[in-house]
Amino acid sequence: MALSKAPYKGTRDFFPEQMRLRNYIFSKMAEVSELYAYEPYDGPMVEELDLYRAKSGEELINDQVYKFIDRGDREVAIRPEMTPTVARMVAQIHREVAKPLRWYSFPNLMRYEKPQKGRLREFWQYNADIFGAPEGLGDVEIIQLAVGIMKSFGANSSHFEILINDRRFVDSIFTEVLKCDETQKQRLYKLVDKSTKIPMDKVREEALLILQDADKVQKFQKYLDTKSFNDVKVWLANSENSLQSYLERLESLGLQEYVKFDPTIVRGLDYYTGVVFEIFDKHPDNRRAIAGGGAFANLLAIFGEQPLPGIGFGMGEVTLTDFLKTHNLLPDLSKQHIDILVAYMDTASEKTILELSQRLRDSKVKVEVYLGEAKPKKVFSYTDKKQPNFVLMLGADEIAGGELQLKNLKTKDVHKVSISDVDK
Repeated sequence: MALSKAPYKGTRDFFPEQMRLRNYIFSKMAEVSELYAYEPYDGPMVEELDLYRAKSGEELINDQVYKFIDRGDREVAIRPEMTPTVARMVAQIHREVAKPLRWYSFPNLMRYEKPQKGRLREFWQYNADIFGAPEGLGDVEIIQLAVGIMKSFGANSSHFEILINDRRFVDSIFTEVLKCDETQKQRLYKLVDKSTKIPMDKVREEALLILQDADKVQKFQKYLDTKSFNDVKVWLANSENSLQSYLERLESLGLQEYVKFDPTIVRGLDYYTGVVFEIFDKHPDNRRAIAGGGAFANLLAIFGEQPLPGIGFGMGEVTLTDFLKTHNLLPDLSKQHIDILVAYMDTASEKTILELSQRLRDSKVKVEVYLGEAKPKKVFSYTDKKQPNFVLMLGADEIAGGELQLKNLKTKDVHKVSISDVDK
């Protein structure tokens, strides 16, 4: 039986057209990252499973991680996320380097999930993190970076919004207002995280099972109904106030058109300890998260290191591509960009055309050589498919006269160029 030509379920083949799109997206993100002084890094595809057991959460470990026993009888996993890896790397060097550390990467990740729109088993994800920034300042900069990346693609506040919360604020509500113990808090976090995906009656029902008190359920629902910065300030009068300070800082920088408080944003991963946020597409046909992240204070503790504050976010290329397509923010990348296609009409011209092509490439001109001698009709049939900007054909007559004809395929203009000056 013949083997299947299809890739493994939930993965993709990247043909040249798809690679042009991926490279375009990554290059824009890298360009903005480096404007903010972030440096590129990478880590291994495989990590010890204990790295994720320590901080990533039970759902990820039990249901989504590709894990196996290697030949050395070690439990290992294909990385499902990048934050534990970057924390491990920072733990190695943070005592010797200047802080804050600003790093970004484009890791290849795998999660065993049901493939659907915006979600695959194998994906690439932009990650940006800042470690060791003064209290609150890194939290502000990471939002500026996220907005800068979105704007670099031509997106504005009519296309996306950043929904923000703070785990310290939520924790204070659960502890001081609802009087929850640790078990109840963890169950409530999970309920909040899924509260927008199930009916409110079901939310109240589950909240009652957790809290065992109808009055507390009413207060919990009041928390879920908190939709504006002003509503937050009412809660903060007797509670954690770092969120208020953070929101005011964002507003002072003119970011209020992008950011919005949302009580349901708590992020499922166990390592978040402060600000958490998700970037959402506003388009009704693609209303979903494009990116998410948050602050973490204790990630380095699992490596025996002192706490080092950090904040970061991940943006998957699958969801970002869907967003850019939905809002028509992508250039036409269907064709390879070729400046000049050169062809020769007889074998005697072969050496000259190859030398000429190399001179052009040395001048940073993208040149494709039509391999083999060809008649003009055949060459122009080929250019209809490849669509270079110019075509240059060379034969014995052109070599003898020392002059070429360069045809602009868009305007149809023909320019005469001296062979000696073609690369100038």
